Amino acid sequence: MTWGLGPTGGDSSAVQDRLRNVKQIAATGFAFAAILSDGSVVTWGNPGYGGDISAVKARLRNVQQIQSSAAAFAAASADGSVVTWGSREFGGHSSAIQDRLGNVQHIQATGAAFAAVLADGLVVTWGNPQYGGDSSPVQSQLRQVQQCSKLKPHAVHLQLS
Repeated sequence: MTWGLGPTGGDSSAVQDRLRNVKQIAATGFAFAAILSDGSVVTWGNPGYGGDISAVKARLRNVQQIQSSAAAFAAASADGSVVTWGSREFGGHSSAIQDRLGNVQHIQATGAAFAAVLADGLVVTWGNPQYGGDSSPVQSQLRQVQQCSKLKPHAVHLQLS
């Protein structure tokens, strides 16, 4: 059940019949994404903020986790792959680093960027550099990372083993 301003996700009537067996819900500033028990994803709200998954829907299978920035989503599947959608400026496009996004164990979002922890403990980042989307200055130190968490809308905290 949803409520609030319709164009910003408060009205889910267009997808209400598909919102059954919901495992997790994530939200951007103006859209929502729900993982269903079968690993599929349903979105609603403003398309520019991630409310439209038509371009990536076929790739969203066996989704285990969704994280959201202010205007984009990143979904991690059971096979370790990641699918992103929403505003490019907020991390909604990961094509530049997609070849490095394999065996993802965990994703964390800031206000405009994402960080993915891989099975080997390495970290891959994308999105707005001012919000943590460019980790190249510290990449050599990002080894044996176990998890990451959001401290503030623009920073990520990493826990090393």
